Amino acid sequence: MENQNLNILDEVNKGATMGMDAISFVSEKVTDNTFKEVLDTEYNKYEKISERVNEIYENYSSKEPHETTPMNKAMTWYGIQMRTMTDDSTSKLSELLMQGTNMGIIEGRRLLNQNPHAAHDVKSILNDFVVMQEDSVETLKKYL
Repeated sequence: MENQNLNILDEVNKGATMGMDAISFVSEKVTDNTFKEVLDTEYNKYEKISERVNEIYENYSSKEPHETTPMNKAMTWYGIQMRTMTDDSTSKLSELLMQGTNMGIIEGRRLLNQNPHAAHDVKSILNDFVVMQEDSVETLKKYL
């Protein structure tokens, strides 16, 4: 049970830090001020989820929660650079963020379904993370 909770918290934190990284990399290319404000709001939501993970992580481990590795950060940055080389429109940037967010939703739903006996506080964070990402997709759709 402990390991299950720890795994979920690590996965949520990796997803949240990956979301923050992607938003940071995409934000450098944004020219639409309204979209930039949306991304700032989304970034803050990911940051709050990561803070919640950090608050309860010590209940399950003496280590620090897993985050994205420098290699994953580099690959995320590189992928964004390559995919926006010929088109860095708001629509394209929104599409890229939606693709990553959808992967996070799939993984989050899988974790919820496969871990019905996870601790309540862990499941709460995981569920909030998935719902937040689902809301993000709806927000990003407006910019396609």
